Amino acid sequence: MRILTENETKKLLKKYGIPVTEGYIAKSAGEALEIAGRIGTPVAMKISSPDIPHKSDVGGVALGVKEEDVEKTYAEIMAHVRGAAPGANIEGVLVQQMATPGHETIVGLKSDPQFGHALMFGLGGIFVEIYRDVSFRVVPVERRDALDMISEIKGYAILKGIRGRKPADIDAIADVLVAVSDMALKEKIIELDINPLIVHERGAVAADARAMVE
Repeated sequence: MRILTENETKKLLKKYGIPVTEGYIAKSAGEALEIAGRIGTPVAMKISSPDIPHKSDVGGVALGVKEEDVEKTYAEIMAHVRGAAPGANIEGVLVQQMATPGHETIVGLKSDPQFGHALMFGLGGIFVEIYRDVSFRVVPVERRDALDMISEIKGYAILKGIRGRKPADIDAIADVLVAVSDMALKEKIIELDINPLIVHERGAVAADARAMVE
């Protein structure tokens, strides 16, 4: 069993055509600044370590970092993480694009010894943490199954656009669900979480992701 870093997981998602936020690993503060200048600021900065699945718990995440603060933030993240997880294998700091705001959703995949892989979809943020507003299917799923999964959740009306909120691109969500189903059939995935998958009026992008593979 191996835990993939966010960067590794996103490379896997890209292989199956799932859009991800652009990002690169920086091994120094200067390299972090160079990457930020290349992809555009503000950026998100996250510790990259296979030993740290929950980056926020060790002070390993900074969002909306301006160009003038990148080098200082790199040093702060490294100091926080080395203090909180001194034995962790640290690859560097992932410097990535900040995704533009949209509907936050979650896509999950989990291997079950009896049923095979189960695919999950729901609204992200507090909706998944508190209300557990999610739907499930056993893979493989076809497009009509994916659309049914989306429409089944209680928060479907939110995705369709209510009270002035722009609607989400339902077809883009379905594309991701079908791609993850395909991935489950071809890769040795034990568990996968895309959280959040940020959905806009047109398109969707994986802003954060983690995976565990055999």
